[in-house]
Amino acid sequence: MDMLGVMVGLALLFGLAMVTLAVVGTVKAAKAVARKVERHEANARRAVENVTLKAKTYTKPGPHGQISAVRLGLRTSLEGTRQVLESGLAQDGQLGESLALLRRLDAHAAELDGELRILEREPDSGRIAAKLPELRERAGRITHSAETMRWAAQDRMHRFADDELRRLSQECESEAGALRHWDTSGGAGTGGGVAGDTAAGGTSGPAGGASGAGREQAQRAGLTDGRDGRSGAEELLGLADPLARLAERLRKPSAGPSAG
Repeated sequence: MDMLGVMVGLALLFGLAMVTLAVVGTVKAAKAVARKVERHEANARRAVENVTLKAKTYTKPGPHGQISAVRLGLRTSLEGTRQVLESGLAQDGQLGESLALLRRLDAHAAELDGELRILEREPDSGRIAAKLPELRERAGRITHSAETMRWAAQDRMHRFADDELRRLSQECESEAGALRHWDTSGGAGTGGGVAGDTAAGGTSGPAGGASGAGREQAQRAGLTDGRDGRSGAEELLGLADPLARLAERLRKPSAGPSAG
């Protein structure tokens, strides 16, 4: 009975653990989906606001159009800098510090954008004319700081790309030289072959030529019979000695009865 109770308790604990894991996984997935939806929603809202500001810049002349132009330039500069830094962060970790500075700069830009939005609803044109230069000057400082970081990051990535391309070109040249190794080895082999032939054939001069002529004359004497310059058939067939002995026997007088 105790064993059955233990097994039931273990089964309940296992089921509870599985339910807990399922709940935790569902919550994490839901949060990830929510963050992704919020990110897409923020991007969509920002795109709509940028289009609206661009339209106001062209359709509303005067101070209100100027305020829209300042807000649009501020957003465009910060967004362009963010895209450049985030795109190069994977290859260059030092750009993380620049991103941190950009977030701080973005906080000031968001505060300034709120003030510009409030000023945009101001019905008093005199108030707008009095406040706009100061806000435009602050926006110019933020935009200049963002552009400075963006241009520096672009120059840094360009420099790294040039250095890497230079090293890669040098490695390719070295590999090409290694693949053409027969150019140098072939030239050395040719020179060595000529020198070897000279050493094997004899020293340059009359002594070497005389020794070669002597060998050639000895070979000719061994292949001809010396009378008419043609090879002797008996010598070539190995029958010279037996035929000579047979002729000598035929020339001797017979010792038979006819001789007496």
